[in-house]
Amino acid sequence: MTSRLHALCFDAHDPLRLARFWAEFLCWETAEDSSDGITLLPSDDTGFRLRFLPTQERKTGQNHMHFDLTSTSLDDQKQVVERALQLGARHIDIGQRPEEGHVVLADPEGNEFCVIEPGNSFLAECGFIGALAGDGSQETGSFWSRALGWPLVWDQDQETAIRSPHGGPKFTWGGPPLMPKTGKERLHFDLAPPAGSDQQTEVDRLVSLGATRIDIGQEDVGWVVMADPDGHEFCVLTPR
Repeated sequence: MTSRLHALCFDAHDPLRLARFWAEFLCWETAEDSSDGITLLPSDDTGFRLRFLPTQERKTGQNHMHFDLTSTSLDDQKQVVERALQLGARHIDIGQRPEEGHVVLADPEGNEFCVIEPGNSFLAECGFIGALAGDGSQETGSFWSRALGWPLVWDQDQETAIRSPHGGPKFTWGGPPLMPKTGKERLHFDLAPPAGSDQQTEVDRLVSLGATRIDIGQEDVGWVVMADPDGHEFCVLTPR
């Protein structure tokens, strides 16, 4: 059996403040976290939790993943942006063109996200979190499709997208040119093998699909740190 996506994790200088921002913005609930992080549980069909973990590392460059949030009308898009700003977000410029309809923002720790204009057909069936948009190759999109057992819903011109059979946001990879990697990613996936399975067996399966085991100084921990074909880190937890 394949692992499920347990959480999308954010490294944060102030995990509590960042968790509060996303909890209020998404209307998600806080849950107990077995480590020193903070966990939010979805109130919709997103299918995975958000975890906020302490770090002293400074943010360098643009994140390789960001949320694309949907809107139902121009007024709704404006209201979503205004609500984000009131909670502590800010406008940023990452090179978007004036004629593009989406609004680019950053959360209180500089993590980018977009509020997409209404009428986006690609995200029409998705909820408020329409997509987790990633910088990555076609190979990496195919890897995550097989790793999670999620079907490809787009595979053209080196761009790929997958979506859980149970719904929720699409995960997309935009193809080349890829952004240069400037250090450990501030966002990463936590995968959880199913209860009763074996962590090492799952690690071996992921290696056979194109992942690699890596050392980021994690020392003796219960999870295994790996990287996808583009070198983006993720963790394999103990079965649960």
